[in-house]
Amino acid sequence: MFVGNDYSLDGKVKYDQLVGQLDALLTGEKNKYANLSNASALLNQFFDQVNWAGFYLMEDGELVLGPFQGLPACIRIPLGRGVCGTAAKHKESIIVPDVNAFPGHIACDSASQSEIVVPLMKNGVVIGVLDIDSPVLNRFTEEDREGLEQFAKVLTKHI
Repeated sequence: MFVGNDYSLDGKVKYDQLVGQLDALLTGEKNKYANLSNASALLNQFFDQVNWAGFYLMEDGELVLGPFQGLPACIRIPLGRGVCGTAAKHKESIIVPDVNAFPGHIACDSASQSEIVVPLMKNGVVIGVLDIDSPVLNRFTEEDREGLEQFAKVLTKHI
């Protein structure tokens, strides 16, 4: 059963169910693009007030657009630039309550007001980032960060 926006469940339970759904959905499939595509679709359905959910993948020292749900996006992001490049460079998740206040923010969609980015790590190396944007200020919480970091750990087993 897909959890989606069932507000009767607390956040940790919802994220535990989301991560379980992801693992079940991707088990047995080896193609990373198929798995990233399904993961972005799952995230798009899970969150309310989100206008972009997807991935950037490391390629030749920069982030390159991967599977996503939302409007067309920036194709290449150098390490250290914007929220995605900063999260990848520092190997840590970033919650941005107001993207317009983030130094060097790269505006791919002018409707985006807040953002969360979680690095995808394998053997201590950043292989990409999970990026979710919202048209609402202060959309993402520490609970979202914790849940999405678990999501990223399970996802990286399948890519």
